[in-house]
Amino acid sequence: MRPPKAARTAAAALAAAACLALAGCQLPGSATPAQTPHTSPHTSQGSTVNTSDFSTLDTAGVDKIRTELRARLDLSSGKLLKSAVGVSDTSYGPEINTQNEGKINLTIVAPAGEISGETDRIRFNTTNIQPDFSEITYFLTADSPEEFFALIRDGVGKYGIDGDSAEGWISSASADPQMKSDFSLTSGTSTGLDVNYDLRYDGSKDVQVIIVHVRPVE
Repeated sequence: MRPPKAARTAAAALAAAACLALAGCQLPGSATPAQTPHTSPHTSQGSTVNTSDFSTLDTAGVDKIRTELRARLDLSSGKLLKSAVGVSDTSYGPEINTQNEGKINLTIVAPAGEISGETDRIRFNTTNIQPDFSEITYFLTADSPEEFFALIRDGVGKYGIDGDSAEGWISSASADPQMKSDFSLTSGTSTGLDVNYDLRYDGSKDVQVIIVHVRPVE
């Protein structure tokens, strides 16, 4: 004997309520609920992995420069902000010395062109209250007077260093092979940055040094 209609209706309602309380239950004839796509946790938040072509100056970035002997810095805006290279505004920045490991292939992207060189020492000058570096200093070396003169002329051609100043000094050094000189050539600004070659020359030594100072143009 079939239960009365009212009893069947009440039983159906109880079954529906019980079904809805269970995860994944679907009533006959009802639409399939929308599925929520599975998403994995965002793993890049707080990550220190650098995917840019430019170098950072935090611990990991300096280690990478030492390992790869390559550094690429972005001064295309005319300055190098500390926040852009992964260090705090109170940081003085690192000094990178690879004299026992080889020379770093350094590239500085300037507002107009690039500044580049092979160096085993890079310094970053600043204070603990400024948000950028006031100067990047690196060292070029030459094993002969001819190589030294070629480096100077390269700076004249690439960075707009004063040619008369350079050739006058080269003429003096060529005439006196044992000459000792500390001489700062007139800076060039053709890249949009101030590039100064500070010559450290001693004809009695095997290695000659150019200290290159790269600064924002004032």
